[in-house]
Amino acid sequence: MARTTRSRYTQSERLFAHAARILPGGVDSPVRAFRSVGGTPLFIARAAGARIEDADGHVYVDYVMSWGPLIHGHAPKGLIKALAEAARRGTSFGAPTELETRLAHRVAMLMPSMERVRFVSSGTEAAMSAVRVARAATRRDRIVKFEGCYHGHADAFLVQAGSGAMTLGVPTSPGVPAAAAADTLLARYNDLESVERVVSANRGQVAAIIVEPIAGNMGLVPPRDGFLQGLREICDREQMLLVFDEVISGFRAASGGAQQVFGVRPDLTCLGKIIGGGLPVGAYGGRADLMELVAPAGPVYQAGTLSGNPLAMTAGLWCVMELSPKLYRRLAKLGARLASGLADAARAANVPLQVNAFGSLVTPFFTSQPVRDYQSALAADTRAYGTFFRGMLARGIYPPPSQFEAWFLSGAHAERDVDATIKAAHAAMRDVAAS
Repeated sequence: MARTTRSRYTQSERLFAHAARILPGGVDSPVRAFRSVGGTPLFIARAAGARIEDADGHVYVDYVMSWGPLIHGHAPKGLIKALAEAARRGTSFGAPTELETRLAHRVAMLMPSMERVRFVSSGTEAAMSAVRVARAATRRDRIVKFEGCYHGHADAFLVQAGSGAMTLGVPTSPGVPAAAAADTLLARYNDLESVERVVSANRGQVAAIIVEPIAGNMGLVPPRDGFLQGLREICDREQMLLVFDEVISGFRAASGGAQQVFGVRPDLTCLGKIIGGGLPVGAYGGRADLMELVAPAGPVYQAGTLSGNPLAMTAGLWCVMELSPKLYRRLAKLGARLASGLADAARAANVPLQVNAFGSLVTPFFTSQPVRDYQSALAADTRAYGTFFRGMLARGIYPPPSQFEAWFLSGAHAERDVDATIKAAHAAMRDVAAS
């Protein structure tokens, strides 16, 4: 690895200073700024497999994986070849292509609840559009979301949102009109009684409940037994729609997403990230009668010039076609190995830690209490995580630069990568204990 006498991160520091003069905060997405973990954000020059290399030439085992979509690792050869061939034919047409239909059929086959699919360019667009459909179908305005769940940065969702909003300590955002926030009702994740109270107080006014079936934006928090089934029953009883935001869990939890794992069929589903194989993409879909409300089939307007562009569709097709039961078994084994190793490292250093894991998703919370919802996630010691993060970085491991994000494994990670990570974690936990 390249080293300098002044700093290990000279080039990243220079690039960040330059970026800060033109980009707000020096970044294009808040969590990248390293605000909650300290230090200068790394500027990445290249990546391959399970590793990234920064502008100073340092190589790291990567557990960000572009925040989830790279389930097959960075720059797999088959994907690069497919994209190069697609790019030679044209990058965007603003017109239909067969690729859209092929990917939509594949998505619907893997997630049968998505009888009709509309591609968009981001998970934010998908969630915003799905809620618009729900409101049109029910002729009601209000939605129920959960504390700490993040559904993108549309106005209606920036009410006690997770992800970067938690990292920066800004659960709501200036610039969101009071009227937009007024129709967003809050319940507590994994707490059906809180949902019943909110729905009862707003009976006949709620269009939908939107939920991350496996929460991933307050750190990883799986649903309690019966929680998702309970939401389905409440929605059926109250004639509301159930919207699953599977931007993180879709094709990560299983080839059919969390809805396959837990056997709960939502009315509408939001997807993103992984169906673009690392390119900008999202999708929403669901029952045919609901999706037929979307223009031009129906009156609910939504459009996008780059929606369904051939590069994103090519990447998505390659990515989902490469999913296999063998891949999921291997990822689950690696995830369990990593989770156990992180817990062992914390015990050895006498550092309080709770490790939540689900398949290829892991989050170590620096707290002594189980993390089951937003409030218990907030109890985590973010300063301890910052010390741990910097210790891991110094030892060649790149975890998410936030306590409140999931770690992502990929098919490119090997047991030796996980073992190296566990070895680094033992040393980094000693840093935490000494701080």
